[in-house]
Amino acid sequence: MSGDFDFEHDDAYPAFRERCAGTNVNEQTLLATDYLNHFNEVVMTLEMLGDMPELIEEAQAWAPKDYKDHFRDSTIADKELAVEAYDHAPPKFKDPFEQNIEKINKLITTSVERLSSDIQTGDMELVRSNARALSKVIQRLMDMCSANIHGSETTMDQEEIDTMIGAEPEPAEESAGNAQADIDALFD
Repeated sequence: MSGDFDFEHDDAYPAFRERCAGTNVNEQTLLATDYLNHFNEVVMTLEMLGDMPELIEEAQAWAPKDYKDHFRDSTIADKELAVEAYDHAPPKFKDPFEQNIEKINKLITTSVERLSSDIQTGDMELVRSNARALSKVIQRLMDMCSANIHGSETTMDQEEIDTMIGAEPEPAEESAGNAQADIDALFD
């Protein structure tokens, strides 16, 4: 540790804090919320599948994109700073952020596969129910990432995910159980 901070960071951290002041990059964590936009569109698409199943192709076209690549392709004013600062983000914030991002990527991929299968059954109530439950968990993970970006060290554990999935009433228990099994498999 160096400097006046009570957490591990590299020697460039204080200079990056100064550069990030007043920008879209958080000056404490050196992370930026704009990255979460990469997930927002696919989550909205998943939520609409019960009424517009043809959007499954759009959801299937989504692919994970790492933080730096997102900003390299971005149009925000502070995109170069976001890319540079990422390598200097303190592990206290960056590690849980990356863990949550990994969970989001896996959950979105699994959700798209699951909902695609549900659409094939023709049961749009099942699609709506599973899309609602899965989107809720993805959104909660995105909230955890936002908290990481703003200085929290939290991640979501499997028990919390199980509780959230179980809290959503499911009209078809067998199918809901399969969706839960898919989600549980992400964290094994």
